[in-house]
This record gives sequence, C-alpha cells and structure tokens, in this order.
Amino acid sequence: MVFSSLTFLFIFLPVLLAAYYACPARHRNGVALLASGFFYAWGAPRFVIVLFLSSLVDYALSRELPEGRRSPAARQGALAAAVVLNIGLLLYFKYANFFVAELNGWLARFGAGGVSWTAVALPIGISFFTFQKVSYLVDVYRGTAQVARNAVDYLLYVALFPQLIAGPIVRYHDVAVQLIRREHTRERFFTGILRFCQGLGKKVLVANTMAEVADAAFGAAPAGLSCGWAWVGVLAYAFQIYFDFSGYSDMAIGLGRMLGIEFLENFNRPYISRSITEFWRRWHISLSNWMREYLYIPLGGNRKGVARTYLHLWLVFLVSGFWHGAAWNFVAWGAFHGFFLCLDKLCKGTRVARAPAWAGIPVTFALVLFSWVLFRAETLAHAVAYMGRMVDVFPAAPGAAAAIELGLRHQAMLVAALGLCFGPAVKARAFDFMRLEPAQATAGQVAARFAVAMLLLGWSASVLATRTFNPFIYFRF
Repeated sequence: MVFSSLTFLFIFLPVLLAAYYACPARHRNGVALLASGFFYAWGAPRFVIVLFLSSLVDYALSRELPEGRRSPAARQGALAAAVVLNIGLLLYFKYANFFVAELNGWLARFGAGGVSWTAVALPIGISFFTFQKVSYLVDVYRGTAQVARNAVDYLLYVALFPQLIAGPIVRYHDVAVQLIRREHTRERFFTGILRFCQGLGKKVLVANTMAEVADAAFGAAPAGLSCGWAWVGVLAYAFQIYFDFSGYSDMAIGLGRMLGIEFLENFNRPYISRSITEFWRRWHISLSNWMREYLYIPLGGNRKGVARTYLHLWLVFLVSGFWHGAAWNFVAWGAFHGFFLCLDKLCKGTRVARAPAWAGIPVTFALVLFSWVLFRAETLAHAVAYMGRMVDVFPAAPGAAAAIELGLRHQAMLVAALGLCFGPAVKARAFDFMRLEPAQATAGQVAARFAVAMLLLGWSASVLATRTFNPFIYFRF
C-alpha cells in the first residue's frame, strides 16, 4: 500500500483515524502499531515477521546496554550482537544477489562454474528501518537515549507506518517522549492535513509527470539522444526524485501530526544550494545526520588530521552510495559526492567558497544533475554513455531524434517544478505560505491554505483514478 493510492486515502487512513481517536489515550499506541503492521503486511506479508521478530530481539538486547546494567564487556557484546544481527539482515537481503552475481562473473572469467543461487527478495524499507534500529541501540549504549518503556513502544518506534518505508530516519531520542505522551490539537491535526496534501500533490502531479519524461530519456539508447534531450531527461529526473522523495517526507510528517507526533524535516530546498556541502545539509537531512553521528564521527571525523578527514568523508559517501543500492553506479554516485565534498573543504575560505548565489547555485545544480545520471542509469556503462551525450563528447547516431514527447502537461509541470525549486532563491518567504502555523496566519491565509490543500487532494485523486500503480522511488532502497 502506498500513500498515493485511493485505497490508502479513502479506506485505510479514515478507518485508522476513526479508530485511533475513538480509543482512550492509553490504547492509541496499540492501535497505531496494529495499523502499522497491517500497512507493512499489505505490501510485504512475508517480511512482516522478520521486521517484528528482529525488533523484539533488539529490544531484549537493548535492556542490557545501559551503563551499570552489566559489565563493560557484556554491554559491548550485547551491542555487537544487536548491530551484527541488523546489519547482517541488511547485507543478506539487499546485497547477497549483488555479491553472488559479482562472484559468478569473476568465476566465469577463469572458466569456472558459477555458484547456484536463488535470488533473494528485498523487504520494503529495510535500509531505512535498519539504520533507525541501529541508531536506537547505539544511543542507548552511549546513554543519549533511555531504553524504551516497553516492547510496544519500541515496535511502534520502528514500525510506525508514516516513516517506515522511506523515512525520515527517526532517532529514538527525538520521539521517545511522544511515544509515551503526546498532545493532540486541532491546529496540529489541521497542519498535518495541509502537509499531507502538499506532499500528495508533489508526488502525483509533479513527480509522476516528470517520471514519464525521465523514463523515456533513460530508457532510450544514449546514442539516440541529442545533447539537448539528454539534458531534458536528467532535468526531469532531478525534479522527479526531489518531488517524489520530498513529497513522501511531507506526507510522513503530515500523517505523524495527525497522530500527534512531530517528525523532523528531511528536505530544505536543496536545489538552491551553492555547494555540494550545502546540498547535503538540505537533501535527505535525516540520512546526512545519521551518517555524521554513527559513521563519520566514530571513524574520527576531522580530529585526526586533514588527510584522514578527507578519507573519512569519502568513505562515508561510498557507504552512502552503496546503502542506496547494490550496484556499481551507486558506489560511483557516492564517490562523486565524496570527491566534491572534499573539494569544498579544500576550498573553504577561498574566493571560490565565497562565490555569489547567482554563480554557486547553477554550478552546484549542474554537478548534482551529473550525479543523478549515475543514480538513475541502470548500469555504470549506461551512465557514462549518457553523460557523454550531455557534454556532446560521444557522437549521436545519424539523424538522432528525441525519444521524448513533451506534451502540454509535461511542459506545465516542468515550469512548475522550476519555479518551486528555484523561486525560493529569489523570494523565499513567498514559498512559506503552506507551512505557516495557524497562529501565525490570518484567517484568510488559513482558508486559502485549506482551499489549496483540498484542490491538491481532489486533483491528485482524480489522476490516481485513471493511472496505474505509482510506487515511490525510494521503495526500491
């Protein structure tokens, strides 16, 4: 089940909210947990047991982690066992197929027979909830989070359906108090509806339309694309992935508010960044924070000299790339960003770092576009060939024609995406309209926001009624 489906919008969500608010406060965690289990089982019935059983093991081991509970060696052993269990499951389900394929490729080069292997299916959202579980375990061990009050609270933290499949990656100490008691107000519920409808519009109206253009471009042989159409294709994909993923995050935040829970922001207008470093402060913020706190700093961060700092940055983004997908193009994507992050740090304090927005934004966006080719292409060879067409190095086939048709709907959404992404660089406050808290808005603004939200909901529902299944991009990760 996806948020952008008629089943979710008009059956699952209304029934859940009715049951949730009809129950006494002490039973609402149980209602939310049952709904979350049903939500996950709808799309991955075989893996709901893996999710819940591994989480129960986490909870049992986490009770041994607080300082003073056991000897230091026993605490370290419990932490190691829990982390190995979670990372082991991630490696098996997400990367076993990749490693076996690579091994068989090497064996074939030496004339040896390949390893017999049955492909492993990928549980939806495993990358996200694994990182979430590891953060809880490490934080309890460090003492920055308390052990969950009971197993239901911990299971709800892991499996709460708004953020279960594609984030944001929530740290336990950010929501621990809310799992015990939370405030339900009309204002919070109202802003949750607005935020959800905003995300739904992003996904259904903009991202899905841009996907048609991007799929046509990346589905064609690169040699059959002109330089201009290659740029149109990757531009469409840049807008697709942003409005798809940030739309999911908006919906997750909105749904959380309807349940009385506040999640942290995950996007902050990333395409107006003036450097790759700034881009990663604005894009997928929860992943950036996780990588910094649980990988970069434990490796030594910037405390072990300049050379080691650059190495740590690069390693962190290699891991980030591989976390996104079991393929060499994702590793190359991570290395690409790691390289430019190191370059940003090297240029810190120079005239390059002080470049005005009118220069920094287009240069950074162009670099991000090249990185998205690595992210979207099916193989590394395809990515290289596509980028070759972007810079017109590799010649196009004779008489190369556009493999893309830009209808009026595509053109309108392309213009809308450009305005929504880059308009805030000119006048940011004008784009804060939908995020104003009711207390900060006039009655007219509140009414206008509600009207916009209902327009987006109705328009999106009408589109969904005539389209096929439209999963979020990050479901594959």
